[in-house]
Amino acid sequence: MSGALLPPHLHRYLDSLVPPRPAELAAMEEEAARTRFPIIGPAAGQCCYLIARMIGARRVFEMGSGFGYSTAWFARAVAENGGGEVFHVVWDEALSARARAHLDALGLGAVVRYRVGEAVATLRETPGPFDLIFNDIDKPAYPDSLGVIASRLRPGGVLIADNMLWDGRIFDAADRSASTEAIRELTRRVTADPGWIATIVPIRDGLLVAVRRET
Repeated sequence: MSGALLPPHLHRYLDSLVPPRPAELAAMEEEAARTRFPIIGPAAGQCCYLIARMIGARRVFEMGSGFGYSTAWFARAVAENGGGEVFHVVWDEALSARARAHLDALGLGAVVRYRVGEAVATLRETPGPFDLIFNDIDKPAYPDSLGVIASRLRPGGVLIADNMLWDGRIFDAADRSASTEAIRELTRRVTADPGWIATIVPIRDGLLVAVRRET
């Protein structure tokens, strides 16, 4: 389970610092817990919201959006920044419909654009630039997604990638699975590239936060 690297009391403490959420967002958290659907959770959601507010994000692209939980945090930030667009992208029509229902109930539907398809291809087909791109796609695709992300992110824009600690599997030298190796490779590429300023925030399962340098 994501978040297992944090001691339970620390995980609970970080979540407790997040202000109360609207009833619909709280219901989404309960749904995810009940069905074991992976979401970023309150502390990581608040972090994403904070970053989007800090940079004044008006255009956000999500790669792998689930049933709209992370989208809600970004959409709230964009709405408070004066309006704009948040692209919700998933493979599955049913997930897209569930997200639309949740986000409409939260009053955030006006800033969300729904796309059903493969996330990297959809980003490649969508005109930029974006202020923020959130990456939570299938992990083996992480390294190859970076070039498309960089081409669509404005200078000074932010990339956030989820699951960068991968429940501790990245620390196991014997783990050479495709997903684990892909996370290691994305981390190496971003942190070694002078075009990015990056760190990993160890909230929940680890968020890579990287700013594209202005040239």
